[in-house]
Amino acid sequence: MKKTPNINPESQDVAELQAMVKALMASESQLKHERQSLLEQLKLAFDRQFAKRSEALKPYHDAQGDLFNEAEYEAAKEDEEVVTTTTTTKKRGKRQPLPKDLPRDTLVLDLDEHDKQCPCCQHALHKIGEDRSEKLAFTPAELKVLETVRPKYACRQCEQHAEKSRIHQRPAPDSIIPKSFATESLLANIILGKYQYALPLYRQETLFSQSGIDLSRTTMARWVIQVSEKFKPLYQALRAHLLEQIVVQADETPLNVLKENKQCYMWLYCSGADSPDATLAGMKNIVLFDYQNSRAGACPVNFLGDYGGYLQSDGYRVYDGLSHVTNVGCFAHARRKFMEAKKLQGKGKSGKADIVLAKIQKLYALESRLKSVSAKTRYTERQAHAKPMLDDLYAWLTSQKVIESSALGKAIKYTLGQWPKLVRYVDDGHLSIDNNRAERAIKSLVIGRKNWLFASTPQGADASALLYSIIETAKANGLILYDYMVHCMKELAKPEPDIDPLLPWNFSH
Repeated sequence: MKKTPNINPESQDVAELQAMVKALMASESQLKHERQSLLEQLKLAFDRQFAKRSEALKPYHDAQGDLFNEAEYEAAKEDEEVVTTTTTTKKRGKRQPLPKDLPRDTLVLDLDEHDKQCPCCQHALHKIGEDRSEKLAFTPAELKVLETVRPKYACRQCEQHAEKSRIHQRPAPDSIIPKSFATESLLANIILGKYQYALPLYRQETLFSQSGIDLSRTTMARWVIQVSEKFKPLYQALRAHLLEQIVVQADETPLNVLKENKQCYMWLYCSGADSPDATLAGMKNIVLFDYQNSRAGACPVNFLGDYGGYLQSDGYRVYDGLSHVTNVGCFAHARRKFMEAKKLQGKGKSGKADIVLAKIQKLYALESRLKSVSAKTRYTERQAHAKPMLDDLYAWLTSQKVIESSALGKAIKYTLGQWPKLVRYVDDGHLSIDNNRAERAIKSLVIGRKNWLFASTPQGADASALLYSIIETAKANGLILYDYMVHCMKELAKPEPDIDPLLPWNFSH
């Protein structure tokens, strides 16, 4: 509760009366600020609930401060002097041809023999050409039984005269789940259904039942956990390579685990890029999930160990407790707070938030031009161009006088508090301006969580973390997921699997 100022209306002391007036004015000002802050929070809550969630920035007009697209705007102003009205027709996208390697069934619709005579003169018609069209047909997944027969052989002579008689038979093929009727192809389909296409096991159970197969979700859940255990050596090998990278990006998201009595989290650590084409030389695309039943600082400490490279995150304070790493901030999070302040300005209105967003937009425009260059070139260009932009942004932020409790005040306070980590990306060309790589990598789990909602046990959550890791790392390396998963399971079923060829950057289809 806020304290009410001590008021003594009977006082005749001038100094005391002046102090009471100041206290009343301060109290009224504080209540006004609190009321304004509550209104801003309410408006942002409505915006998050009902408005479009987009951080895309439209071009600003000249009243909105420093622009990165000045030339484009000036050219647009000149064009505005001549007003013309034109009618345009929306062009439809051109359909791409179907792949030539797909199997084809050709249906020839020819005339009957009696129709190949001219109805006018009764002479025979001759072929002058033909029309061809292609349509894509779909056949539902085919289920079949693979029956393995292993004949047994024995020696009749040994049976009659020797002390022991041996049975000769080929050994049974290795299976990732021994004594189960599940093949690698079936398991890959179930795992990808849940972790790649966000199809919960109870829905897969329904799909199997429509094909006449009684396969319960309990059985499938048990299989998923058993397969995840086999993938542990590959996961550990990927973790070892991750800790050798120059940069690791981190994020975390809540996970509901029924048999835990506290809030649990799925932590994510990744390196490289989303695809092989975007990867810088010397870096590997790795995505690893780590299930923990807390959000404490011990979680990243235990996972990263003595890792001593750059760690980029969203500014969550527990990452600051890692003594060996060099922390890097995320400009996307800073920009997001100014976007919230912009929304509170009102539709069509501009203000100080627009100025900051325009300055940040210039930084992102530079990064867009540097996407395909080497780390060395990135460093040089950032030192020459990004550093002056950052100095200008810092000077503007530190010169502003705003209410700290307002959305703009909070945005400025957050940005200045994170400033040493936010500007660190200009010191190394391997670094990114933001932590969006990690946010995109964790999105698959967030989408899946909307469908399957929770994990039943910690063991199931661990299995999910491991399999998400394998799938997302394979995706980041441009692999065909089904083929890769089947191949991995066949190799991991062996008593002594060879892990090195299974690393995504070593794998070839």
